[in-house]
Amino acid sequence: MILLSINPYLFSIQDDQSRFLLIFSVVTLTILFPLFAVFLMRKLDLIKSFTMDDRHDRIGPLITTGVFYLWLFINIKGNSLIPPAFSFFVLGATIALFMSLMMNSFTKISLHTVGMGGLLAGVLFIRFFFSYDRFIIDLSNGLLSVNTNLILFIVIIAAGAVGTSRLLLKAHTSMDVYGGYIIGIFSQIVAFRIMIG
Repeated sequence: MILLSINPYLFSIQDDQSRFLLIFSVVTLTILFPLFAVFLMRKLDLIKSFTMDDRHDRIGPLITTGVFYLWLFINIKGNSLIPPAFSFFVLGATIALFMSLMMNSFTKISLHTVGMGGLLAGVLFIRFFFSYDRFIIDLSNGLLSVNTNLILFIVIIAAGAVGTSRLLLKAHTSMDVYGGYIIGIFSQIVAFRIMIG
């Protein structure tokens, strides 16, 4: 959504129907299908709760979600309508999911901070390597120009708030939280090197 706001022409999609189909596909594969799979796992008693407090409960959902993200990446990789900035971000998220699955064997890594670390690294790459320094928001009474540094600032604050909340809730140890940030950031760096060079 950030990339579509910054530069809708980046996607080589001119009409609203194509834009809707892209957003629908991404939301379906990254949110709806994984949520439905987790719901089924819970109803079939494959996981004990939706919060997945036990790290063993995370195995099935991580595998399923990773497969859906991988499916999305395979479908967008090399598509001329999809910008490299989006493709590398999806690859990074896929790598982060499978790295989290591997780390789950040893510790209950914070998946919240994995996501926030990945988002932070993705926004940094978009800001500094793709030269998207401003974006326009079309309001009903005019256009609003926003500096991408504001988005970066908001993501940094949100990432800190998420990590802090996980610690305050005693849902994770500090090593689980920091490890999550490291996996998220590292995954985006690896994806950037693979896709962009």
